[in-house]
Amino acid sequence: MPRRTPFPTWLRESSTGIVPVAVSVGVAVGVAAVGFRWLIVGATMLFTGYTDFSAQGRVGHNGVPALGFWFVVLTPVIAGLVYGPLVSWLAPEARGHGVPEVMFAVAERGGHIPARIPMVKSLASALCIGGGGSVGREGPIVQIGAALGSTAAQLLKLNTPRMRLLVACGASAGISATFNAPLAGPFFAMELILRDFAAESFAAVVLASVTASVVGRSLLGDSPFLTLPSFTPHGGVEYLLFIVAGAVLGLVGVAFSKVLYLIEDVCDWAWRGPQWLRPAVGGLLLGGVLWVLPQLYGVGYPVLENAIAGRYTVALLIALMVGKMLATSLTIGIGGSGGVFAPTLFIGAVGGTAVGAAVHGLLPSMTGSPGAYGLIGMAGALAGATRAPITAVVIIFELTGEYSIILPLMAAVAVSTGVGKLLSKDTIYTRKLTRRGVDIVSGHRHRPPTVRVADVVSSPPATLHETATLATAAEALQRTEVGAVPVVDDSGVYRGILSAQAIADALTRGYGPTTVRELVTTCPTVTADAPLGQAMPVLDAAPAIGVPVISADGARLAGWLTHKDVLHASSPPAQSPPAQT
Repeated sequence: MPRRTPFPTWLRESSTGIVPVAVSVGVAVGVAAVGFRWLIVGATMLFTGYTDFSAQGRVGHNGVPALGFWFVVLTPVIAGLVYGPLVSWLAPEARGHGVPEVMFAVAERGGHIPARIPMVKSLASALCIGGGGSVGREGPIVQIGAALGSTAAQLLKLNTPRMRLLVACGASAGISATFNAPLAGPFFAMELILRDFAAESFAAVVLASVTASVVGRSLLGDSPFLTLPSFTPHGGVEYLLFIVAGAVLGLVGVAFSKVLYLIEDVCDWAWRGPQWLRPAVGGLLLGGVLWVLPQLYGVGYPVLENAIAGRYTVALLIALMVGKMLATSLTIGIGGSGGVFAPTLFIGAVGGTAVGAAVHGLLPSMTGSPGAYGLIGMAGALAGATRAPITAVVIIFELTGEYSIILPLMAAVAVSTGVGKLLSKDTIYTRKLTRRGVDIVSGHRHRPPTVRVADVVSSPPATLHETATLATAAEALQRTEVGAVPVVDDSGVYRGILSAQAIADALTRGYGPTTVRELVTTCPTVTADAPLGQAMPVLDAAPAIGVPVISADGARLAGWLTHKDVLHASSPPAQSPPAQT
């Protein structure tokens, strides 16, 4: 009799061994997605007294009406005080969108994602969204699901290709369970995470997606994600108008991507304090935006539905579109945790409906409801920002169930994808990786493999002697651009860094050390002779200020490394103009 293949070997090597693992990941992610949604509802109830505050208007806290409407200015601050330290101290990878981190893990780390991510990302994102952060829950659940898939692969000691596949399974399951969209989940994972449509991969992510959707529907019900009126195109002329709307909203999607990173850069430049405090201080700005437009509070799906249903004026629709760009970018820029997928849909919906209202005003007999343009706008903005046309078409179809506009929707998405590619080299997700020096399209970093840290490092900030007074240190911190000052001893040996927070605490107390020696803290460093590839994980986990670079003997400060240094070194040199003859 032929010997049976041992179960562990079958699980790791057989083409069918991936099936039970993919299904198990789907179950785990489905439960996690439901739990994550409940966490968001619970946090929103705690901070506002409502399960969703975005459509309530200018009202006070439902549980503490004495606070008045001004409470919306403070909720992002309070939430930031909780999730800021949580992310900074436990899992810096949980900061931001979530999807670029998963793409990076698949492309650069063989699918390896730390097992601590699901818990930290769940709590941080729920607090951020419940506390007013104008971001979505899709990015976090993609990262949570991907981390669960990666953890399963690590526990089973699967090889790198299967670990990457299980990461995609987790991402697919997350989208499926969150949106109740078992079709969109696999296409999202294949287009954006794996960037591959191999048959075995597609089968595994579909299994995980379907399983997660079944779990989600069992616990949350089978109702459509969005409840929208029916739309019927009026003929060929309106088909052309739909395509024009797709092009316009594709442009808007690209603009949103650029605004997002512009504001993030401004926040990086302006902030000089500790990273754990950044969300709370920046929360004051976000609270001010919410005070002007409370419809931007949290994810905002009820507002999206109201917009498409025609309950807002054109002026308010435009204000919501611009405001959402600002609020989402600010939430990410101050260190919040949440996705940009839902905000992109929101921006497309309100912008598309505004276009539809304008078109209907000009051609009332040849056009239908402006809400149909809102659906086109959702897909158009998503395709323009992400350049994932299949996902854009499928997700809108599954979210709305509107088959009547599928033909103009597909045409509009094709055009908006082309607009996005024409106007921007990167997508809203890959731009974050490009800024780190990672080319996700070709799957490698924009640098030769022999590049060392010393080849790209920038000059270090001015050092401070460990016997310097607190007043001298405070002046030095005001002059530095990285939010910290390196400290050395009499021999010039590097001792650590002095943060603005440490000096502020000491000065506020009014007593304590007379010199900075006792306030010096250590932080992760890289050596100047290390390959840049080895230094990148340290840099990726570091705050925006970067990391100190020390000499090969570990004694002296040799420079300072930031993502901008890597990106600058990755750019091809400018070509000299041809000689004049």
